[in-house]
Amino acid sequence: MNIEFGREICGYLDIAESREWLVTNGIGGYASGTVAGLLTRRYHGLLVAALKPPLGRTLLLTKLDETVSYNECSYSLHTNRWADGTVSPHGYLNIERFSLSRNVPVWSFVCADALLEKRVWMERGANTTYVQYVLLRGSQPLKLTLKAIVNYRDYHGDTQRNGWDMTVETVAQGICVTAYPGATQLYLLSDHGNASSVNNWYYGFDLAVERYRGLSDREDHLHAATLLVTLHPGESLTVVASTEKQPDLNGEAVLKQHYEQEQKLIDIWKTNHSSKPHDSPAWVKQLVLAADQFIVDRPSPNDPYGKTIIAGYHWFSDWGRDTMISLPGLTVATGRLEVARSILRTFAKYVDQGMLPNRFPDAGEVPEYNTVDATLWYFEAIRSYHSATEDNDLLSELFPILADIINWHCQGTRYNIHLDAADGLLYAGESGVQLTWMDAKVGDWVVTPRTGKPVEVNALWYNALRTMANFARQIGKPHQEYEAIADRVQIRFSRFWNNSTGYCYDVLDGPDGDDPSLRPNQIFAVSLPESPLTPDQQQKVVETCGQMLLTSYGLRSLTPNDAQYQGHYGGNQYQRDGAYHQGTVWGWLLGPFVLAHLRVHKNPAQARRFLEPMAHHLCTHGIGSLSEIFDGDAPMIPRGCIAQAWTVAEVLRAWVAIHHFHP
Repeated sequence: MNIEFGREICGYLDIAESREWLVTNGIGGYASGTVAGLLTRRYHGLLVAALKPPLGRTLLLTKLDETVSYNECSYSLHTNRWADGTVSPHGYLNIERFSLSRNVPVWSFVCADALLEKRVWMERGANTTYVQYVLLRGSQPLKLTLKAIVNYRDYHGDTQRNGWDMTVETVAQGICVTAYPGATQLYLLSDHGNASSVNNWYYGFDLAVERYRGLSDREDHLHAATLLVTLHPGESLTVVASTEKQPDLNGEAVLKQHYEQEQKLIDIWKTNHSSKPHDSPAWVKQLVLAADQFIVDRPSPNDPYGKTIIAGYHWFSDWGRDTMISLPGLTVATGRLEVARSILRTFAKYVDQGMLPNRFPDAGEVPEYNTVDATLWYFEAIRSYHSATEDNDLLSELFPILADIINWHCQGTRYNIHLDAADGLLYAGESGVQLTWMDAKVGDWVVTPRTGKPVEVNALWYNALRTMANFARQIGKPHQEYEAIADRVQIRFSRFWNNSTGYCYDVLDGPDGDDPSLRPNQIFAVSLPESPLTPDQQQKVVETCGQMLLTSYGLRSLTPNDAQYQGHYGGNQYQRDGAYHQGTVWGWLLGPFVLAHLRVHKNPAQARRFLEPMAHHLCTHGIGSLSEIFDGDAPMIPRGCIAQAWTVAEVLRAWVAIHHFHP
């Protein structure tokens, strides 16, 4: 997909700063910023290194402020907004073109008749960022000055100098920055040019998006060094920021390798869909590349090559729920089956008391297990993988773990998660915890506790039991027990049907009785491979969700008719989390809705049209990727993470399902 902007976007700061780019390194690190070059988030930086892969993410190189001297005129290429609201300089005015070359952001700066191109990428498997400048055109040499702006902090934090002095030393072909004794060193090197240390703090960078989010919106960064170089037409400069002492400075070779890796992903995709290789539109192929940004290493003593999935950029780590929901779309649908296998095996090692971890904390503490649905999504992820591979070896390896999970749920595990002997449905929840995917919590306030028997949890429970019975048959294990439990769940699932509304209750047997709120969770009772609803009920669920919850980018988390509905997401944490699941649109829910619609109406052309707005969304917010959430009210402005794993995954998975659908 050719994502490209000219001056109609780049030349207007309010637009150019709302479009963000992202590159990743496959171990949890990343580089990200705005088209305008302006910092708007604490999470922006040219090198946010994963010092304890895939976590320990630390901002090292914030930005490079570029100035050009050409034909005795000076041109700023960088842009900063300061604490007093002043924008200086206005380098965005010299951007003639921005494009995304697959997943590599490229800027074209014009200075009179000179055309300077800049691109940014990362080396896979290393905390190393490359920034390359090429003088494509000019009638005389161009002098380029780069100011290296650095930091050393957790990527969630912010910095005020407060007397902090870093050590900046000159080394061969660049500088080395040491934030404090024992800190990981930053090497800033170039293939040519002259670097000199400066060590001068810049105060009061303004972070507009953090202000919108109700967080600290001021930060200080250190101007560590300045690099001077003269470029003749056709010449290039490669600047390398790395935690490694001797990274490869051959930018052309590393960039070629980067593009070869991306082409390999496309080739795997084409092979996986070889029956109709030319039917994939360009925007879907872009999603295949976007999918790779979330797949990262999670090495362990037992498996140094283990894999996991980052839930979203910029601020999420790898979450059990997000990983299992995302796995079919990011790996199976893209043909990366060996990655799927690795992730399934990696997470199997963390199953405890019949539960998959909810998330791995950033600081590397013991995983948290406060989730009722992540484990049930694990069954569906394995089913998706096995359906594509018939890998009975992995199935035999994981089957005892899955059997133990079922047993724990039947007898009871953490957080009062247990099978209710009265009806065979799963109950979950206790005071002060949030266990479903609607998990917002501020202090002691659980916004949507959903204690009781949530509809999607029991749809997943039913799907897991039927799946488990099928697994048992595949490898010659007894299956009757799982079938018997599933038969009972199917019968008693009828309790969820609310005859007075014509759709499902959201939660049964909660502290205040049955919850009739119209939420999207019931769509899974239709979209999952095994549905406990009758065909007539399935159709009514799809119609209701389509009429009341559907938007161009996903499903609202609550109907606008509800008194608790909030159509705008923003403000401080209390305000944001209060709206998170009370009307905010979730992009990942578009996939299940489309699959449910396809199941009911068996019309692939109609189903495909629901996905088409996402093609346009690739050009906004996180360029080349799909956002986490959107306002519930039109025009559904994108919010939250600029790139979210399960949004990309579920759109991809739905497109593949439509692509291969046969009535």
